[in-house]
Amino acid sequence: MLPTSTKLPTSRAERTPNGPKAKIRAQAGELPKAERKVTWRTAFWQYIWPRRRQMLLGLLLIVVSRVAGMVLPGSTKYLLDDVVGQGDLQTLWVLLGAVVGALIVQSVSSYALTQLLSVEAQLLISQLRTQVQRKILSLPTSFFDNTKSGALVSRIMSDVEGVRNLVGTGLVQLIGGTLTALISLVWLIYISPWMTLFTLVPVGFFAFIAMKAFGRIRPIFRTRGVINAEVTGRLTESLNGVRVIKGFGAEEQENRTFEQGVQRLFDNVKTSLTATSFISSMSTLLLGLASAGIMGIGAYQMVGGELTSGEFVQFTVLLGFMIAPIVQMSNIGSQLTEAFAGLDRTEEIMNMQPEDIADERPIVLDEVRGDIAFRDVRFAYEEGKEVLHGIDFSATKGSVIALVGTSGSGKSTIAGLVATYLTPTAGTVTIDGHDLSKVRLSSYRKHLGVVLQDDFLFEGTIRANILFPRPDATEEQLMKAVTGAYVNEFTDRMELGLDTVIGERGVKLSGGQRQRVAIARAMLADPKILILDEATSNLDTESEALIQKSLNALVKDRTTFVIAHRLSTIRQATEILVIEQGRIVERGTHAELIAKEGRYYELYTYQARI
Repeated sequence: MLPTSTKLPTSRAERTPNGPKAKIRAQAGELPKAERKVTWRTAFWQYIWPRRRQMLLGLLLIVVSRVAGMVLPGSTKYLLDDVVGQGDLQTLWVLLGAVVGALIVQSVSSYALTQLLSVEAQLLISQLRTQVQRKILSLPTSFFDNTKSGALVSRIMSDVEGVRNLVGTGLVQLIGGTLTALISLVWLIYISPWMTLFTLVPVGFFAFIAMKAFGRIRPIFRTRGVINAEVTGRLTESLNGVRVIKGFGAEEQENRTFEQGVQRLFDNVKTSLTATSFISSMSTLLLGLASAGIMGIGAYQMVGGELTSGEFVQFTVLLGFMIAPIVQMSNIGSQLTEAFAGLDRTEEIMNMQPEDIADERPIVLDEVRGDIAFRDVRFAYEEGKEVLHGIDFSATKGSVIALVGTSGSGKSTIAGLVATYLTPTAGTVTIDGHDLSKVRLSSYRKHLGVVLQDDFLFEGTIRANILFPRPDATEEQLMKAVTGAYVNEFTDRMELGLDTVIGERGVKLSGGQRQRVAIARAMLADPKILILDEATSNLDTESEALIQKSLNALVKDRTTFVIAHRLSTIRQATEILVIEQGRIVERGTHAELIAKEGRYYELYTYQARI
């Protein structure tokens, strides 16, 4: 479910009076109402006009198909009045030839229409999915912190599906149905104006009801998309957390949660089905009454000699040709309404502000030395609740800055600012003297490497995961990273070695093995700036000793930030920053801080006793 508010003001500009709320709403998924609703005008220019050639050809084919389809009902008068009534067999052969020829033309044009527009619609769906996925990946990290991954999957895969009814055969059939109804109407007036007038009254009443109903159905379809995203999101979480669920015996609890979501979805579908079935029932009733009235009027006129039996049958068949598209248009109208609801939600995503805006981040870094500086940096996830208060320090190229402190003190927030996942609410973070909030993120992050405590591995092989930052790396470079992180220590015992498939999120590896793969990935990336967030926390003592050697080689000539609870791993750090409640309370080397016998001394001696 997309949130209605954000917890993260990602820049100082967002807190200014001129437009801050709009930007925060955009990042959190909440947009001004004027931007939410897709109209026929916007749909025409965005989706139809770029495909005008295919649409025009489709319209031509539908016109040919509908005109050919009128040959059969038009021939009934001549069949009854001339062939049957007067025994004119010559006319019979002409009629049969015309009907067969028209049927062939209708079949060929209908097939070509479906092939042309259905394929174009599927192409548009694939393009939209790509665009939405690309847009979502361009959004700030705060957006993902507030949005379920399953909900985003629903947005990418499901919301754009309805566009097939806009660009595909749906819209063209709507136009074709209108054309057929108009041709039939003119013909009906020609045969009997009175019977036609009697027919138009219930048909017009039905059209009025249908238009009103579709206006009410659209919000229902929109809400269905939201519910479907929520249910999909929860289901995705349940499947990813199946070990936790089974570990606590909470299967029944999860089943109830999912059932509640499915019930909400069912209630929404039931509401829409009630509305659409009401339209269908009204069409059956009103059009049935019209047919009954025509029987009476037609019989009266035939008895009075004003109408031949052939003309009556022709009128009845043509009436069906006029009414059928109207009923069909009600179904197509429902599909188009659902399509617009999905496009509304797609437009919300596409209108959000990406994090790397060229105008707001004009500085492009060709080379990075690696000098990072914090100048009076403050940060708040929620307005008025700062978690960092006036942070000041410098990290030069080749230095190792260790961040220590109790949980929740602000260490990971500082690392998040270095990684540009977050932006200060006040103060500046600079890279080589450039304000990071003005630097193009793509030019900075290619020089950045991150190893997290619970680092993410993709489903696939160990080799593919290590090659992730540099898919074009040579085998020599790959093996250097593998041996440097001691990945070969366990892959050599595997039958497939580096080509072993590790499952979703690397579930087939131990915690220590996953961490070594993550470290190898960072080594291969060869970054100028490295962030190690508890990078050795999941390792046993022996493995940690091995990894510590590789990390010592990895941090050489790089600017490194290390978050560690095991203080024994940071004794060689250039500078240790002790963070408490969002402030730097101590700083210095290991020896200097031990000599002070302050907060760091307390933490270090406490761990030594454990």
